[in-house]
Amino acid sequence: MAHELAHGGDDHHHAPSYGGMVRWLTTTNHKDIGLMYLIFAVTMLLVGGSLILAVRAELFQPGLQLMQPQFFNQLITLHGLIMVFGFAMPAATGLANYMLPLTLGAPDMALPRLNNWGFWILPPAALMLTMPFLLGIFGIGPGAVDTGWTMYAPLSVQSGWGMDFAIFAVHMLGMSSILGSINVIVTILNMRAPGMTFMKMPLFAHGLLLTAILLIVIMPVLAGGVTMLLMDRHFGTHFFSAAGGGDPVLWAHIFWFMGHPEVYVLLLPICGLIPGILSAFSRKPTYGYRAQVYAMWGIAILSVVVWAHHMFTSGMSVPGQLYFMYSTMLISLPLAVLFFCWIATVWRGSLSFEIPMLFALGFIILFGWGGLTGLVLADAAADPQYHNTYFLVAHFHYALYPTTVMGAMAGIYYWLPKWTGHMPNETLGRLHFWLVMIGFNLTFIPQFLVGLAGMPRRIPDYPLMFSEWNMLSTVGAFILGASHLVFIYVVFQCIRGGEKAQAKSWEGSQGLEWTVPSPAPYHTFDQQPVIK
Repeated sequence: MAHELAHGGDDHHHAPSYGGMVRWLTTTNHKDIGLMYLIFAVTMLLVGGSLILAVRAELFQPGLQLMQPQFFNQLITLHGLIMVFGFAMPAATGLANYMLPLTLGAPDMALPRLNNWGFWILPPAALMLTMPFLLGIFGIGPGAVDTGWTMYAPLSVQSGWGMDFAIFAVHMLGMSSILGSINVIVTILNMRAPGMTFMKMPLFAHGLLLTAILLIVIMPVLAGGVTMLLMDRHFGTHFFSAAGGGDPVLWAHIFWFMGHPEVYVLLLPICGLIPGILSAFSRKPTYGYRAQVYAMWGIAILSVVVWAHHMFTSGMSVPGQLYFMYSTMLISLPLAVLFFCWIATVWRGSLSFEIPMLFALGFIILFGWGGLTGLVLADAAADPQYHNTYFLVAHFHYALYPTTVMGAMAGIYYWLPKWTGHMPNETLGRLHFWLVMIGFNLTFIPQFLVGLAGMPRRIPDYPLMFSEWNMLSTVGAFILGASHLVFIYVVFQCIRGGEKAQAKSWEGSQGLEWTVPSPAPYHTFDQQPVIK
């Protein structure tokens, strides 16, 4: 089945003929590698999701039912690290590997061996991150890292050896991201089809290019930070120890210099992907192509100068707070441009609501809510009220879940006919969408409310006054978790068979059969010559 998925559609570059595991270990085919990234990402999504379902089960009622606070903290920490580094980034890289050469008219990625190496760093890194947790369950060692995914000093300096495993895992995951980024940049710069200038590239390629540039800027900073942390833990340095002349807040600056652009690393590939889906299912050209390109560049540039809005409660000077407040609010302007262009693309279009379109519209609605609640948190005067409450948890899930999960699923559903030669089951796909929308909102709307009422995050117990909202949130989380099983079933069913996909699988999508009198845009890859 995997072979069929890896070689669906037109294939310019065949993998070696030997079969079995050796082929997957040594393949340099961009489709094979993209597929392995996506399988890895979905596996990590299930692992990270199951960890947080255990947390929600504990929070179903007040009091300690299922676990002790230290184990609770391990679950929360691993959930964050796995979802960001193990699911979201590999999912974007997988879509990039599979589709970027096809959209640019290139025969393969520019550096295929590097591509293979970049992927095969990931499974050992994931094993290293989760192994202390598994050993801890059997009573061996102190268990997994339990500091929260931000790994704040001085707690991370004093934590058990699960922290060392996390440090090395983050190093390896970061290295994989950098290798993938180098490959994306070289492919886009050197392997575009003849005549495809930068302003004729698909928006998907622009989003991936900016993501790759950001990763190369920010991941070495995090690598330096965790190396300093390792030195503090084992070699007697005092980078983050106030008693030795260091500063614990330095760690927060290093981490968030990586952590905030990371949010846009996860967003930009999806910002490139969504306009094509909206255009396809509204039978209209993408509105504001240039505006969207410039907006994405604006987001990428501003994203590296707003990091300390995560640190308003750390004792920052008033001028520092003002600067980070205003720069954070400024980044909402290019985001607003993107939203305007997306809405204008579907405005008065000949709309149809197949599965990819549902997920694209769901992404816009939920991510818009994430953005609006972010403006509340960006206010330096209001933030101390909300920071470290469940309001913050709900906000960043509204920012990240629609982006990473719903955006990636919109892309996967959109391209499944091209990959497999079969159409996905429309009924089950719609069921998946509505389970996601109901489950997600039922999980996180109550968290906004308990957060406003003052319930702190990362605490396994809470007062009785919050119990009804937490029950609702837990029920929503299990509905959301079940929705991913429906998704996996739809994909497997699509690989095995089903309705045959036509040459232009989604009516009006690739063929650009306009029902409006506007001309077709000249930057669609349909009209570019493909290198044979």
